[in-house]
Amino acid sequence: MRRAQSVYSLLFMPRSIVPPFAAVEACCSLGERKLFANAIASTYSAAEWNRRWWSASSPSASTSSTSVKVGLAGALSFSLAMSTAVVAKERPPPELLPKEVVLYQYEACPFCNKVKAYLDYHDIPYKVVEVNPFGKKEIKWSDYKKVPILVVDGEQLNDSSVIIDELTRRIHVDNSIVDEEEMKWRRWVDEHLVYVLSPNIYRSTSEAFESFEYITTHGNFSFTERLTAKYAGAAVMYMVSKKLKKKHGITDERAALYEAAQTWTKALDGRDFLGGSKPNLADLAVFGVLRPIRYLKAGRDMVENTNIGEWYQRMEAAVGESSRLPV
Repeated sequence: MRRAQSVYSLLFMPRSIVPPFAAVEACCSLGERKLFANAIASTYSAAEWNRRWWSASSPSASTSSTSVKVGLAGALSFSLAMSTAVVAKERPPPELLPKEVVLYQYEACPFCNKVKAYLDYHDIPYKVVEVNPFGKKEIKWSDYKKVPILVVDGEQLNDSSVIIDELTRRIHVDNSIVDEEEMKWRRWVDEHLVYVLSPNIYRSTSEAFESFEYITTHGNFSFTERLTAKYAGAAVMYMVSKKLKKKHGITDERAALYEAAQTWTKALDGRDFLGGSKPNLADLAVFGVLRPIRYLKAGRDMVENTNIGEWYQRMEAAVGESSRLPV
C-alpha cells in the first residue's frame, strides 16, 4: 500500500461514489479503507523533543570536581562524536536536479511524508499544494484522485513508492543495482507497518481526538469542515480501529507497534542505517511513515518502550531541514 485515500472524503462521501482504493482493495468494508487516515504529525516541536530526548540520557550532576571534569570531557567527546556522525544530504548533480517539483498532499498523510522525506534528504526543492479532502478542487485537473501526486517538470507521478522509484531512476542514472534487502523492507513498510498505525493512534477516544485535532488544525478545511471532521471523524475512527484490529489479527495494538519497531531495529543489525553509513530507500520509507505519528502518544510510547529512538534521531539529523519552498 503506497497511496492514501482521504479519511474525510470517505467519512462524508456517499459510499456509492467513493473512488476505488486499489492499495487496500482486499479490505471488504468502507471502514477498512479508511486505514490510511492515520497520517498524523507532531504536536511537539523539534526543540521540545530534543530537550525531552537528551534530558533522559544526560548524566546527573555531581558536586565532585573530578566528576565534573570527567563529565565535561565526556560531554565534549560525545559532542565531537555527534558532529562527525552527521550524514550529509545526497543532493543530485545540478544537471540532474528537476527544475520544478510540485507535491499535492495532505499535510498529515504518511505516504506524502514518505515522499517528503525523500525530497528533503536529497535536498530537492519542492512546492506544496495542500488538497482539501472534501472537494479536492486542487486536483480537479487530475484523473487520479488520491495523494500524493508529484508533478516533476510538468510530468505527473502517482503513488508514493512509484514516485520514489522514478525519482531515483532519474537522479541515480548510473546505479541500476537492485538491493534485495532494501526492497524487502520497503515492502514491509507498505504491507505491514502501515497496518499497525491506525489501531494505535485511534486506540482510545482521547488518542483519536488528539489525532484529529492535528489533522483539522493543519489540513485544508473550511470552518464547518474542520468542526465536522474533528468531532465526527474522531468518533468514527475510534470505532473503525476496533474492526481494523480484528481484520489484521491484532490483539494488543501497542504490543504490535512495539514489535514492529523492534523488528526494524533488529534488521539494522548494529548498523547506523539499513543502508550502512547512510540511509537507503528503506530507511527513508520507515522514517517517512513514522514521522506523522512521532510525537503523538503512540509515537512517544513507541520511543520510550523500544530501541527505535536512536535510529530515528539519526534519521532526523540525516534528512535535515525541509527543502520545501515558501509559498
